Amino acid sequence: MVKELEVKVLDMDIKKMQKLIISKGGKLIGRENQVNTLIDSSQRPIKSYMDAYLRIRENHNIIDGSKTTTFTLKKNILNDDLRENEEYNVLVDDKDTLLDIMKNLGFDEIKIGYKERVSYSFMNGRVDVDIWDKETYPHPYIEIEVSNENDLRKILEELEVPKENVSKLSIVELQKELMKSQVETDD
Repeated sequence: MVKELEVKVLDMDIKKMQKLIISKGGKLIGRENQVNTLIDSSQRPIKSYMDAYLRIRENHNIIDGSKTTTFTLKKNILNDDLRENEEYNVLVDDKDTLLDIMKNLGFDEIKIGYKERVSYSFMNGRVDVDIWDKETYPHPYIEIEVSNENDLRKILEELEVPKENVSKLSIVELQKELMKSQVETDD
């Protein structure tokens, strides 16, 4: 189990932020393409009994050419200031068989999203620039992952991120917000 503390930075100029991160000492640590497969059950959705989700992430590291596939249960822990998760990960060597097992267990909802991620180490944290395919989530954002809240505060101050641009929503919650705002706009 891995514990994560993270926030997303929304509605900011991503290219400008990347230049700022590098100019202030950020070091490139990763460049990858991901296929993220979210798994749920229409009869018994995970959210009905736990604030969590299941994911299979296929990761292609563009820098060294390596590929990994990881199955994850990501559980959210209540925290007022940032998103705190417990992540249970296991490497997978056969995604199709895992999906068949999950379908046989009643997990019949499968959603696939594609993401480009560029990662930096920065001030005792990790800063990821995430760009999803337009169907999954059309707005690029930055995710900041830290080991304590003080490091997060320092990073946000150093990058001059306004509080209103900081979100602790998951990608699934961001998608729901986006759909809700589109419905309201259409009305």
